[in-house]
Amino acid sequence: MGLLLLLLICQCAINSVKMHSVSKPNIILLMADDLGIGDLGCYGNKTLRTPNIDRLAEEGVTLTQHIAASPLCTPSRAAFLTGRYPVRSGMAAFSRVGVFLFSASSGGLPSEEITFSRLLKQKGYATALIGKWHLGMNCESSNDFCHHPLSHGFDYFYGLPVTNFRDCKPGQGSVFLKGIQKSLVIPIQITGIALVSLAMVQYIGLLKVPFQALGYFLLIITISLVVLIIFFYHFRHLNCFLMRDHQIIQQPMSYENLTQRLTKEAMQFIERNTDTPFLLVLSYLHVHTALYASEDFKGKSKHGLYGDAVEEMDWSVGQVLDVLEKHNLSDKTLVYFTSDQGAHVEEISRAGEVHGGYNGIYKGGKSTNWEGGIRVPGLLRWPGVVQAGASVDEPTSNMDIFPTIAKLADAQLPSDRIIDGHDLLPLLQGKVTRSKHEFLFHYCNAYLNAVRWHPGNSESVWKVFFFTPNFSPEDSNGCYDSHVCFCHGGFITRHDPPLLFDLSTDPEEKVPLTPETESRFYEILRVVHQAVDNHTRSLHAVPNQLSWDNLLWKPWLQLCCSSLFQSCHCDSESGGSSLQMHM
Repeated sequence: MGLLLLLLICQCAINSVKMHSVSKPNIILLMADDLGIGDLGCYGNKTLRTPNIDRLAEEGVTLTQHIAASPLCTPSRAAFLTGRYPVRSGMAAFSRVGVFLFSASSGGLPSEEITFSRLLKQKGYATALIGKWHLGMNCESSNDFCHHPLSHGFDYFYGLPVTNFRDCKPGQGSVFLKGIQKSLVIPIQITGIALVSLAMVQYIGLLKVPFQALGYFLLIITISLVVLIIFFYHFRHLNCFLMRDHQIIQQPMSYENLTQRLTKEAMQFIERNTDTPFLLVLSYLHVHTALYASEDFKGKSKHGLYGDAVEEMDWSVGQVLDVLEKHNLSDKTLVYFTSDQGAHVEEISRAGEVHGGYNGIYKGGKSTNWEGGIRVPGLLRWPGVVQAGASVDEPTSNMDIFPTIAKLADAQLPSDRIIDGHDLLPLLQGKVTRSKHEFLFHYCNAYLNAVRWHPGNSESVWKVFFFTPNFSPEDSNGCYDSHVCFCHGGFITRHDPPLLFDLSTDPEEKVPLTPETESRFYEILRVVHQAVDNHTRSLHAVPNQLSWDNLLWKPWLQLCCSSLFQSCHCDSESGGSSLQMHM
């Protein structure tokens, strides 16, 4: 009897320890930029070396149907932080441009949105974002910082407010040049024709046009062109800079040892918080163009500069895992690795080198809702709590991280709004085998593009497309003529009836099903349309953060560490990083 009582006491103690270990763990969220699911060894790549990321798969769970809520950076990251479809927060565009392009835009993640960083901070977590933000900066003045990471629950920020453009790195070309040239051709032609016509009618005498009016007209046109030229000539200084909290520390940003600096900041944050629960979001600039790699990695991979960048990022992941081991934090830390969307297949350098990644067997890439654009790596490791070496083939979303880590931190989910993500822990621990996502809605900007349906009584994963992007050239796998695919007008083809695929048998989305090849064709469409109706009714009108007014550059919002007349130049980072390489 005494022995039985002792065993019961021991079992209760063990359960208590287990419960304690599951409560308030440290959270590390690692996010790559534009990484293809086929770029990693744990997802089948045989030529790129990613041993540290692969280690997460070996020691944790691999999600094989992990879906980004959007195939573009800004809306995908908004969904990730809030657990909600970006259309709910106004972070999905109705115009052609679906991301923020300038540091001095007024749009951004609204202050009314609740991020997981805010919830965890309220629960006593130390919180940091290191790397890329891309969710806005200021609203009405250059120092209100209404959209800044520190206004969304992060205690510490070290990184890039916007994103890593080709224009940020001299000699890498321009993302904007082709678009600007196309956009300006017609206005310039119209202006030229108007001026010539006015001159002719003036000369003939049919109409008297005051020379003063003509002069003002020419002056306005000239000033507009000069401002445009100056802005894009100084684009790098105005948009490509590093900040620590609210202070600019390097303008323009230098790529020298940049990954080492980001990694050092991440490691130092962990070491400052070994006795406090912490949330670290390490948001890599790799592998968005402009591509870069430090001297220790340049030329070392089998896939040019892109491969060098992937392998350098993998080294950084290894450094983070090593510092957890050093401080005996591995068993107390949930580590998650993903990408904000699929690889940007249209990225080709000026020299013709492929600068975009590999999406494996999946069609399309970034900016599309074909699987290549939204099916991303999803790796979660937490020794002793989640299964090691397990694989989950159920539909999951990057929105699921919000409710998962909120529950782990004992934080209450907001009750005044819809949270579209679901807690992943039961799946990760093998307690359930089915995802709670019966439906996932795939938006192209603010337009509902496709729907995924995984019926509870079936292994099928149906995917219905209402429209698809027009690839250019037609027989290619992307929109090479425009650099990205767009979501409306002449850039898409609408389908009536919609295209239907069964991803469980056709993950490459090669052969659309028809009423002749799928007897339940119309029944599937009926169920999906009903789900769309229910989903649409749950949406409410919100301010559009990606309207043209919110996207445009506003000089009074421009952050500058010196002055505009001094070309916004400063550098308190020139010492570089002393972080040692261990390859």
